[in-house]
Amino acid sequence: MAEDVVVLYRPVGQQELDLIRESGSKAFPPRLLEQPIFYPVLNEAYAVQIARDWNAKHNTPKVGYVTRFHVRAEYLQRYPVQTVGGGMHQEYWIPAEEFEEFNHNIVGKIEVIAEYRGEEA
Repeated sequence: MAEDVVVLYRPVGQQELDLIRESGSKAFPPRLLEQPIFYPVLNEAYAVQIARDWNAKHNTPKVGYVTRFHVRAEYLQRYPVQTVGGGMHQEYWIPAEEFEEFNHNIVGKIEVIAEYRGEEA
């Protein structure tokens, strides 16, 4: 890529993935009222952990996906990296009211790089 970008990851469930695909894989869906922040993560291992250990066990249907996408580095400079737990648990916290601008700073398409399925009851 010619532009200076940062590779980010986002674990998602089936409903969120369906909405991403409706956008042509160019944007994440708007935040719900109970979601004041959007938190893309900085490494694939952390995204896998959430998709496999949370989404695939607690969502309906029991599936979790890991998405990978690129965001303009210049845009991300305004947000500090947050570490939540161990050293690999790093993410950005994008306030819901700034989320549309975040989507405008995605370069290229959002791609699914992994899928995890849990056991259905």
